[in-house]
Amino acid sequence: MERASTYVRIPMERIGVLIGPNGRIKESIEKKFNVELQIDSEAGNVKIMLSPDAQDPSALFRTREVVTAISRGFSPERAFKLLEDEETTLQIIDLREILGRSQSDIKRFKGRIIGKNGRTRGIIEELTEAEVSIYGYTVSIIGNTDQANAAREAILMLLKGKQHRTVYQYLYKKRSELKKKDMELWETKTPTF
Repeated sequence: MERASTYVRIPMERIGVLIGPNGRIKESIEKKFNVELQIDSEAGNVKIMLSPDAQDPSALFRTREVVTAISRGFSPERAFKLLEDEETTLQIIDLREILGRSQSDIKRFKGRIIGKNGRTRGIIEELTEAEVSIYGYTVSIIGNTDQANAAREAILMLLKGKQHRTVYQYLYKKRSELKKKDMELWETKTPTF
């Protein structure tokens, strides 16, 4: 019987990050998910197969998400946040779909998202508590659904040409909404004696 598998294509320069020093990252992923990674370092293809004794078939797709996050510029530590909670998600914005294929437009808008000395990206991460990676022609986000959606909206606002000040105002407002929502959830879960 053939084992369940899936493929991910990653940039050549990210293969070393996926493997890690002395193969530690690859080994860690294989152990956490009970999968086997076959990495073709010449073509950039990664085959993910469930181990013969794997019990959870969803591990295949969770592994794919972690490998994809690493391929989109996240460090393994940041990509492993996808394991912390089932609500944590990876969202990828393809700048070519929004801006077209103009390399100069993509470069300019990546600069707007990053900001001077990484300030804009840092503010987006701080106020949404999501992780943001700008790599190649993509902007990727890791966070729970609300965090990722807030970060995505802020990034899309920048891509539409909104001023940074307007985006920051949106983020501060969204942060207040998220904190209020968290408090309401916490209060409803508090046991009464």
